Amino acid sequence: MNYDVNFTKPCRKKNYHMKPSHIEHIGIAVKDLDVAIPYYEKLLGSKCYAVEEVVDQKVKTAFFKIGQTKIELLAATDPEGPVGKFIEKKGEGIHHIAFAVKGLQEQLNVLAEDGIQLIDKSPRKGAEGLNIAFLHPKSTLGVLTELCEQPK
Repeated sequence: MNYDVNFTKPCRKKNYHMKPSHIEHIGIAVKDLDVAIPYYEKLLGSKCYAVEEVVDQKVKTAFFKIGQTKIELLAATDPEGPVGKFIEKKGEGIHHIAFAVKGLQEQLNVLAEDGIQLIDKSPRKGAEGLNIAFLHPKSTLGVLTELCEQPK
């Protein structure tokens, strides 16, 4: 029998799988990009290739490329934003994992039908111009999960 991630009921879509193409990025919450960027440049032996502010999420991001995957550093621009609250509650560290998918809205519809709690019911613009949506950690075994799709 198939069970949803809460292990409470059978999944309605027995053969459904997100089938991500790859891990798009791993988001790491940091207090200060001016400290974190040089640290990660030294640690990874790679230069930060982009810094961007996502105003509506009250966050500033910095990116590193490692193969097909990226590391996204996240620094709050407002302590009341999602990353600011995360750092206040849990401190610096891994914030989320992001998977690259195709058909993001369709993916969200099927996940919602199967009882997965969505933070975003429809895609929105994220850093690097990606269409993104988050799944609530209560439905993903405690891991904040982001789905990303290249804009068409």
